[in-house]
Amino acid sequence: MLTLEGAQAGLSWITILKRREHYRRAFAQFNPAIIAQYNEADVKRLLNDEGIIRNRLKINSTINNSQAFLNIQKEFGAFHTFLWGFFDHERTINQWKTNAEVPAQTEQSVALSKELTSRGFTFVGPIICYSFMQAVGLVDDHIQSCFIRSEKTTHD
Repeated sequence: MLTLEGAQAGLSWITILKRREHYRRAFAQFNPAIIAQYNEADVKRLLNDEGIIRNRLKINSTINNSQAFLNIQKEFGAFHTFLWGFFDHERTINQWKTNAEVPAQTEQSVALSKELTSRGFTFVGPIICYSFMQAVGLVDDHIQSCFIRSEKTTHD
């Protein structure tokens, strides 16, 4: 998800969603152990892949972030253990009444962005981090009238 969030920077989500399967193929089913080993030949191959966003910075970011991801996984045992530490192991379920109330970033996304950046990640600004937090279910920003809205706060 973090790869797709970074790829989306400056673009519309539909652009990325239409290419998600291409990203999955191009980036070894999002296997960080494989991606972390990519070299310049892989970067050149990816720059020629019309199925993904052919931006050298974003491609290098995915490779670099895979290496940083593996370091966090090694330190914490799992990436999700690291992430849940920003939430005291409880999902944030906000009480927004309208979509206009939903923020683009929060103190938690700023903190996560700073920590990921300090650990070598790129394309992980506070807005990208907040979108990631929403996408993976750490934050539920569905407005109160939304049928998808959740009431469960703890993770399994």
